[in-house]
Amino acid sequence: MAMHALTGFSLVSLLSFGYLSWDWAKPSLVADAPAEAGDQPSVAPRQPPHIIFILTDDQGYHDVGYHGSDIETPTLDRLAAEGVKLENYYIQPICTPSRSQLLTGRYQIHTGLQHSIIRPRQPNCLPLDQVTLPQKLQELGYSTHMVGKWHLGFYRKECLPTRRGFDTFLGSLTGNVDYYTYDNCDGPGVCGFDLHEGESVAWGLSGQYSTLLYAQRVSHILASHSPRRPLFLYVAFQAVHTPLQSPREYLYRYRTMGNVARRKYAAMVTCMDEAVRNITWALRRYGFYDDSVIIFSSDNGGQTFSGGSNWPLRGRKGTYWEGGVRGLGFVHSPLLKRKRWISRALVHITDWYPTLVGLAGGTASAADGLDGYDVWPAISEGRASPRTEILHNIDPLYNHARHGSLEGGFGIWNTAVQAAIRVGEWKLLTGDPGYGDWIPPQTLAAFPGSWWNLERMASARQAVWLFNISADPYEREDLAGQRPDVVRALLARLADYNRTAIPVRYPAENPRAHPDFNGGAWGPWASDEEEDEEEEESRARSLSRGHRKKKCKICKLRSFFRKLNTRLMSHRI
Repeated sequence: MAMHALTGFSLVSLLSFGYLSWDWAKPSLVADAPAEAGDQPSVAPRQPPHIIFILTDDQGYHDVGYHGSDIETPTLDRLAAEGVKLENYYIQPICTPSRSQLLTGRYQIHTGLQHSIIRPRQPNCLPLDQVTLPQKLQELGYSTHMVGKWHLGFYRKECLPTRRGFDTFLGSLTGNVDYYTYDNCDGPGVCGFDLHEGESVAWGLSGQYSTLLYAQRVSHILASHSPRRPLFLYVAFQAVHTPLQSPREYLYRYRTMGNVARRKYAAMVTCMDEAVRNITWALRRYGFYDDSVIIFSSDNGGQTFSGGSNWPLRGRKGTYWEGGVRGLGFVHSPLLKRKRWISRALVHITDWYPTLVGLAGGTASAADGLDGYDVWPAISEGRASPRTEILHNIDPLYNHARHGSLEGGFGIWNTAVQAAIRVGEWKLLTGDPGYGDWIPPQTLAAFPGSWWNLERMASARQAVWLFNISADPYEREDLAGQRPDVVRALLARLADYNRTAIPVRYPAENPRAHPDFNGGAWGPWASDEEEDEEEEESRARSLSRGHRKKKCKICKLRSFFRKLNTRLMSHRI
């Protein structure tokens, strides 16, 4: 693929304007920050540390102050600067996969969640036979609490957060709710309320902006909990996912920003930043901070059509380009042995499971069926990461690339299948990786057409891409034609991984899930007997697909609408 360049702009000059920089002179918004002792080793904690995991939704790689953003995030900047910035950190391109990998330590191919997200009306959820991170921490004596967005299925009560390891839960079960009313529509006329406390619908909390409500709930948990018992807090903000809604006072700060979507998005990011400030302040006030580990992570790339920015990375949310899978991440803790530095150790979201279990005093490894590694020595001490490769995903249900084939994959791999893998410094993509443009920061109301088009991906007739991510993190030089040896090796790794994959679980939507049958709210609807029937039907459909050679007309129609729905959802999610 030919090299791309921005006419009239120097990429180097744009990056040097502030990318990967921070303002050391900017005052912290974190109350009563203690003086740090540089890189001196910290005193070992008296007990397993308190773990606070903060996950933001759809926050782009460029949407944090220390990456040179036009959005103010003073709290995140300060916490990251005093901790360890993870600048070789990877997540998944959409919501459900990232959350599933965080809580199971397993790749999607090992949970059956390879395809898309879990829809509100699907009888599907995080596999019930797998021990989740909070369940493991409970076994180790932790009190576990979740605040925020679940999006891992809820069709049975056994799927709810309170049945998957959390002592308490306040948040939404679906993936996209109004920030004030907590309504979610999964199609015309299929709307319901989605704010739950424990296993009950929290009707009385409607009207409060979710970002502020969730931060307030975290403060209440800390105020009522003893610091002498280890605590796991999973704070999964709805922010900054659409709809673009923000309290008016935050919008006023960005009133001069020409792009309206970017203005609203920026206000939401800054509000979330202040919510993190309030959480950090509460940790100090109630005596948790000195024995705590704070982890901050985004869940996928920013949605560029809704105000987000992944510049200078390629692509957006929902794609396997770096803009979809390179995450924002840092660790802030008094327990770090080495502070105030940038880590380029390879880290993946599956690594948090064994890492946090190890910090809690337990053990978890590949012997437990995990795909993650304990990366704490790499983060805290600067050692080499035990991770050398990442399977971004293999999705056999995604639209097959028109120009892909088994022959094009040297007889090793069908390159029509959507897949992505990184091994060492090399990244390989096959099939249709998704929307592949480079999208500049959207600070103007409208872009000159000629400038925008210069950065659009050429419509190449290909289904294989190869990049040296270490030398070319912006994926501008495709080396597939120059290094067929590397392509062969990575295709073989994909084939190896695929042999360990379990069948995709993506069942048809169930009309009984309609909120009208549940008092107007989204919630569990299926019984154990219905679940058994769903499993039998799913297995029967799989066998039928495997042996059927000719498709009937109705099957072709179903296939057409399934593909149409996939295309529509790729933009919506």
